[in-house]
Amino acid sequence: MDLGEFSASVIRERLERNGLILRIGPFSFRLISEIRSVADGLIVLYPDYEVLDESHFVDYTVTIAPGRGIRRWVGKQAIFKFDGAEPFIPLPTDHAFPLLEWSMNWCISMHAHHYLLLHSAVIEREGCAVIMPAPPGSGKSTLCAGLVHRGWRLLSDELALISLTDTSITPLGRPISLKNQSIDVIKEYVPGAIFNRVTHDTSKGSVTHLKVPSEQFRRIRESAQARWVIFPKYVAGSSAQLSARSKAKSMLELGRNSFNYMVLGRQGFEALSRVVDASDCYDFQYSQLDDAVAVFDGLVARRHQ
Repeated sequence: MDLGEFSASVIRERLERNGLILRIGPFSFRLISEIRSVADGLIVLYPDYEVLDESHFVDYTVTIAPGRGIRRWVGKQAIFKFDGAEPFIPLPTDHAFPLLEWSMNWCISMHAHHYLLLHSAVIEREGCAVIMPAPPGSGKSTLCAGLVHRGWRLLSDELALISLTDTSITPLGRPISLKNQSIDVIKEYVPGAIFNRVTHDTSKGSVTHLKVPSEQFRRIRESAQARWVIFPKYVAGSSAQLSARSKAKSMLELGRNSFNYMVLGRQGFEALSRVVDASDCYDFQYSQLDDAVAVFDGLVARRHQ
């Protein structure tokens, strides 16, 4: 059964007791929390994710717990707990749902070394994937959100899961994280989009998450092949422009954007080399989402010429 088939009361009860086990991409997460906003966020953003029973193997157990002592009642805090450790500093309780999302990112990036992991968005069309690595403030997530609601399939907003044996990329399919001005941009661009409530005053400013379109979950286990590596950058007032980028320069930058390139050693080098060899590499600047969509759609159209 999917999470959306359960009542809100059952979801909250499971979260508070033994936890709720969700299949998220290729991973299974046991999520535990008695903080109401965690349940509320899951109900809004994760209704299409499969709920697994207690017999299923769990990759990661993530607990978002209330603060200890007086911090449970005054200046309330939320704490991420994992295998008896607390990897992050406590955050205000209002930040509990973003903390859950960041905690899941941490679990994957620190432990899933059977993939080459890149800090990158990945989208797909006709079986071909675009890898979009970029630093904060580049407009990557805004661009990703716009494309996903204009015919592209989301594989991931934050983490590219790249095979160590070929150029395939496994979908993760989690909600898209949006910050600050990007929130209003996407609300205007995609009027029917579903968002969690906005959390203010985080370390990243105001943040929210955008639900993945339900129809995309029919293909959640369908991988895609790396075909393009595009480094996006939002530049106010600019036209949408693709500029060819050398494969050598692209590989160096991708290595810097990897969570485990050095951990994997030669295996990581060979995996990244395969991806770059198979991909056309570009820098891309844009200011208007419609123009950006036209450029990306043009990449696919040229494959048929």
